[in-house]
Amino acid sequence: MPKHAHSPTLTKHHKIALAGVATLGAAALAFSAVPSSAETTSGAPAAAAKAAYGTAQVKDVTGKVTDQLALQNVKVEAIAAKTKASAHQLHAAHVKKVHAAHVAHVKQAHAKKLHAAHAQHAAAVKQAAAKRAAQQTASRSAQRPQIQQVAAKTYANNLDGWIRQSLDIMHSKGIPGSYNGLYRNIMRESSGNPNAINNWDINAINGIPSKGLLQVIPPTFATYHVAGTSWNIYDPVANITAACNYAAHRYGSMDNVNSAY
Repeated sequence: MPKHAHSPTLTKHHKIALAGVATLGAAALAFSAVPSSAETTSGAPAAAAKAAYGTAQVKDVTGKVTDQLALQNVKVEAIAAKTKASAHQLHAAHVKKVHAAHVAHVKQAHAKKLHAAHAQHAAAVKQAAAKRAAQQTASRSAQRPQIQQVAAKTYANNLDGWIRQSLDIMHSKGIPGSYNGLYRNIMRESSGNPNAINNWDINAINGIPSKGLLQVIPPTFATYHVAGTSWNIYDPVANITAACNYAAHRYGSMDNVNSAY
């Protein structure tokens, strides 16, 4: 058997309209089927005319209903199209909103990351500065006891005390020399007399005689004078340290000097 074609789905409006058409058609047929008093004896011609008139009425009603259905269908389709367009606009707005939220989230995350990097860098710089300050403070603290120790130390006012005080100053300034090296050269040059002066050698002839414990001429004393000591060439400690500073530059150390220098 051939398959029956499926009729299109009828909407509620379609069903109501078809029901109206059926009712009107039935009413027209009923009206045409009932004869009037004048027609009861006239016979077949009158009945045929009534039937034709009733059929025309049904067709007219059917056409009107069909037109109404077509108009209703157009309205339904327009509403469906409008609804679809509204749905599309809503979807587009939702997509735009989601995209904007995503962009804002990315920007916010980037800003937080950048802020965290800046904060970390600032903390590292601050920590490094604090570390340097602590190291400098520790260095000053380590140096302070040594300076206090040298300042608090006392020396005898004799050749032994002069040599020991000179050695402490020399070591603090990085000038080499030993007790024996200083003592040996002092005894050869001046026999331990801080006021000794040489008035007969070439320096004396040139007007710059050698003076003091290590017989230093004034230009050499002024050039190699050690800061913190007296500017008096006859001062025992100033004389020894200046002479040892000169010997360190020329001979490496006063310990290497074994004759006039």
